[in-house]
Amino acid sequence: MQNKVFVIGAGIAGIMSAYFLNKKGYNVTVFDKNVQPAMECSFANGGQISVCNSEVWNTVSNLKKGLKWMFKKDAPLYIHPKPSIEKLVWLGGFLRHTFNLSHDQNTLMTIRMGVASRKYYNQVLDDVKIEYGERRRGILHVYKDKESLQKTTKVQDLFRLSGCGWEYIGRDLSNIDPTLANTSFVGGIYTEDDWSGDIHQFCNNMAKVLKERGVNFIFNKEVSIDDVESLSLNGKVILCNGVELKKFAANFGNFLNMYPVKGYSISIPLDESSKKYAPTVSLLDDDAKIVCSNFGNVLRVAGTAELAGYDTTVVQSRIDPLLNWVQNNFPNINTNNYSSWACLRPMMADMLPIVMRSKFNSNVFYHGGHGHLGWTLAAFTGKELADIL
Repeated sequence: MQNKVFVIGAGIAGIMSAYFLNKKGYNVTVFDKNVQPAMECSFANGGQISVCNSEVWNTVSNLKKGLKWMFKKDAPLYIHPKPSIEKLVWLGGFLRHTFNLSHDQNTLMTIRMGVASRKYYNQVLDDVKIEYGERRRGILHVYKDKESLQKTTKVQDLFRLSGCGWEYIGRDLSNIDPTLANTSFVGGIYTEDDWSGDIHQFCNNMAKVLKERGVNFIFNKEVSIDDVESLSLNGKVILCNGVELKKFAANFGNFLNMYPVKGYSISIPLDESSKKYAPTVSLLDDDAKIVCSNFGNVLRVAGTAELAGYDTTVVQSRIDPLLNWVQNNFPNINTNNYSSWACLRPMMADMLPIVMRSKFNSNVFYHGGHGHLGWTLAAFTGKELADIL
């Protein structure tokens, strides 16, 4: 009889786990508390498979920005001033990884995971042939002042040596995308091999393929810690349950210094008058911490990071910077009609995802903590998880 594996969570981490486990011949069942796959962090993110965004955040400059922006509710990085033990412990870990000189090593590790993940995604897509609004136009980091653009040279060698394209463009960007001709961007960094696509559509269409291949999906099922213990008596259990992973891991003997970093997005329907003004290349504005992807009929704009606990409320003061970014850079796009969204991204203090076995139960495994790079890294970590089993 095939070995049984129970995957908890049907976001991108759970879907990729299920795919690679199914390829290895396991009897896979996926549980999710929602009505369909990818209803939380994998619902409406920025849409980028962006190895070019692999630099970890553990830098002194980011600390300074966080402190400066602490009382500015529309800041790109907002640390809510209300203290909590969990937040302070995570910030303590973040500080440790800032000052222990691990930035370059962890960035290099993340880039290499991302490059491998891109390769695995291409293999998966050759296998499953699904639609998900894919756009292979690369990703362009954009800058509005030369000083910010010049600072990118500090990490360019890490990207180039790891096989990630890194083309410095200190001039007009309209050759890459004509819609950028009248913007105030002065240059950028272009990574041709990155791409964009709708993660929600990807996960749902992947789930359809996996069902046809024998994977069982059970939705509307809130899996408890007791359920995990019971399931682990009958097979392996893979916890891919986002920010809930920390609580579950504590029960099975592991402290994970993970925190829910809240992110926001807006989805703007592109009418016929707006389509010709919307950028076709996926953008990443480093200074504003905002990304933009065009899915054909929808422009997805996402960004900002907020440390405010487990509240998923959509706060308008965090949505306004996304709207203002579109209006300032692409004023001919109609932003009167849009939908907004927020999620809690599970982020480790060292910014590295985790794939590991629990301390107290050898049949329980953890797969998560990808932070803002879940879409980018999940193919790599999903395959790594299957290989470990």
